[in-house]
Amino acid sequence: QVQLVESGGGLVQPGGSVNLSCVASGRFRALLDMGWYRQAPGAEREMVAFIGTAGSPNVARSVKDRFTISRDHVKNMVFLQMNNLKYEDTAVYYCFVEDIISGRFWGQGTQVTVSS
Repeated sequence: QVQLVESGGGLVQPGGSVNLSCVASGRFRALLDMGWYRQAPGAEREMVAFIGTAGSPNVARSVKDRFTISRDHVKNMVFLQMNNLKYEDTAVYYCFVEDIISGRFWGQGTQVTVSS
């Protein structure tokens, strides 16, 4: 089993920045993709960004000019730097990882609220 713990969420004003972190622990063979989804109230969960083992980022077009994803292979961590936040970025952000053997695992989610 893989456990994921996210941190870094909170309340931020429009135009502000937040950096989310997620660390994977437990038993896994090799982590492939790591990334983030988000779910706003009343909406479906949507992919925000993910990054593979080679380090190539994939970021949703809607946030591509504002969000940056990165990972630390040694520490089994993935980060999401979010800049110039907008009201519509308010959501619960979920970290996920893909283990080569066990499949996908999810974090418990961290709330990001953009409000003045």
